[in-house]
Amino acid sequence: MGSSNQWDAEWEVSEELAHKLISTQFPQLASKSVRKLGHGWDNTVYLVGIEYVFRFPRREVAINSLRMEGKMLPKLKEYCSIAYSIPLFFGVGDYGYPAPFLGYSYLSGEFPIGLTDKQRALSANTLAVFLKSLHAFPVQIAQENGVKLDHRNLTDLAMRKEKMHKFLSDIALHLSDEEYRALSNYIEQLRTKKVKQKYTFLHGDLHFKNMLVNESGIISGIIDWGDINIGHPACDLNVVYSFLPPDARSNFFKVYGEVDEETKILARLIAIYIPILIMLQAIDHNDMSLIDEAKANIKRALAD
Repeated sequence: MGSSNQWDAEWEVSEELAHKLISTQFPQLASKSVRKLGHGWDNTVYLVGIEYVFRFPRREVAINSLRMEGKMLPKLKEYCSIAYSIPLFFGVGDYGYPAPFLGYSYLSGEFPIGLTDKQRALSANTLAVFLKSLHAFPVQIAQENGVKLDHRNLTDLAMRKEKMHKFLSDIALHLSDEEYRALSNYIEQLRTKKVKQKYTFLHGDLHFKNMLVNESGIISGIIDWGDINIGHPACDLNVVYSFLPPDARSNFFKVYGEVDEETKILARLIAIYIPILIMLQAIDHNDMSLIDEAKANIKRALAD
């Protein structure tokens, strides 16, 4: 696929470099093992000992996000009903590595991959309480701390519809005829061009690669807060469609509070849009289990 994907790294942090940066700046961790856990679009992640996780930006755009996490995450303690990654170690660039980096306490759990609908439904309440509380964080305090307003223009559905058309041809080879038709029909029938903007404090990137579940499959942790922003609550509410099965959605809204039709339309759109992006990257990396999970997310989001 060439080297111009939007998730390609601008710098890689090797295990050796990670160990060097961590042990020089935090000597109390020098004796701990450093093991690569993986990487997302923006950060390379290392497990340090068994109790800490360090994230190193791999692209310029990730630096401001990381700084924002360092500033905002400690302020969310009262507003987060699910365990989340609180930064404990604040590192600075050195040895030719140009970016700041953060160390957090390690959250145990697995990504919610391959869960049954019954297991997913168990999290309806947990997710509703979490998002109701998080979305109550005072927007004014967030703005005073430099949190940006919706930088992705999520309320412009017409633009997303256009992008999804293009993406559909990129993922077509990995879809059955039925899956392709379902997605294609959904995009065709999307009539709403724009929804009214709302201003809510958001996680900004809620999907199955940023959520952890315990042995029972219940949500137990929320990670990767690099997209914190102020914008439409539908952005986070996408999980009602991508994560929860249809029969658990009304239970969610009973606890979270009812939302208008526009919000539901946008939430469902994002619930389909994000897994398509995850799928594109997974195809590039030839990761079949991620491709399958992304497809299952899309199928759930399309179901009523």
